[in-house]
Amino acid sequence: MIKQIGQTVLTAAVGSSGKETAVGGIVAAVGTFLAASLGGWDVALKLLVYCMVIDYATGFLGAIKTKSLNSEVMFWGGVRKGVVMLVVGLTVQLDLFLGNDSPLYRTLALYFYIGREGLSIIENLGVLNVMVPSAVKERLQQLNGKDDNQ
Repeated sequence: MIKQIGQTVLTAAVGSSGKETAVGGIVAAVGTFLAASLGGWDVALKLLVYCMVIDYATGFLGAIKTKSLNSEVMFWGGVRKGVVMLVVGLTVQLDLFLGNDSPLYRTLALYFYIGREGLSIIENLGVLNVMVPSAVKERLQQLNGKDDNQ
C-alpha cells in the first residue's frame, strides 16, 4: 500500500515515461531562462503577457467578424509581440549595465507596451461591437485621425 502511494506520487511528480520527464524538464528550463532574461515573472510582466494574449485573441475574433482573416497579418502580429519581449529583455540588460538598483528602464518599457496593448484591445473591442465608453472612443478616433463619417 505504501509502495503504491509512493509510486503514484513519483509518477505525478516526474511523469510516467522518460519522454514526459524530458519534456517537462525542457519546458521548466526554457521557462526559467525566459523569466530570468525578462527580469523575473512579476505582476507587470504577467500583465503584459495577458494583454498580448487578449489583444491577439480579440484581433483574431475581429478579423473573423470582418471577414478579413489573414495568416500573414497574424504571423507578423506574433513577430511584433516577440520583438516587444526582446526589447524588454534588452531593457533588463540596460538596467544591469547602468547599475540601476531598481529596474527603471524595464519598468518603463513594460508600462509603455502594456498601454499600447490596452489601446489595441479597446480598438478590437470596438470592432467586435463591445461597448466602449464614448470618451475613450472619441480619443481613439482623434488618435487615428478618423471621424464618425469614415
